[in-house]
Amino acid sequence: MSALPANLKYTKSHEWVRAEADGSVTIGITDHAQEALGDLVFVELPPVGKAIAAGEEAAVVESVKAAADVYAPLSGVVTAINDAVVDAPESVNQDAFSAWLFKLQPNDAAAVNALLDAAAYQQAIDAE
Repeated sequence: MSALPANLKYTKSHEWVRAEADGSVTIGITDHAQEALGDLVFVELPPVGKAIAAGEEAAVVESVKAAADVYAPLSGVVTAINDAVVDAPESVNQDAFSAWLFKLQPNDAAAVNALLDAAAYQQAIDAE
């Protein structure tokens, strides 16, 4: 597994979150998640404008082995989706930390600080 980027926050359900300068957040799945799933063949993303609650199913990634839900790490409104991963799901396997899934305008921008840092996420993975 590759090193975890220190500039990101993480969830125990294997999403990564990058806080953006405009207050929005960019969300994807971690390298650990894509390795566990195997070769991705399908990605379903939420519609732009959808309000999502923290912990709610926001997207689906499907591999040759299984389908997995991607959960919203924060409550907010979807502001953008990455059509490139819909067209080429394998891009998530190639670089999970670049192949973002969707962007969210959080209801509470400070809530991102409550997510796991890289060290805490690594401990969560090690405990699995």
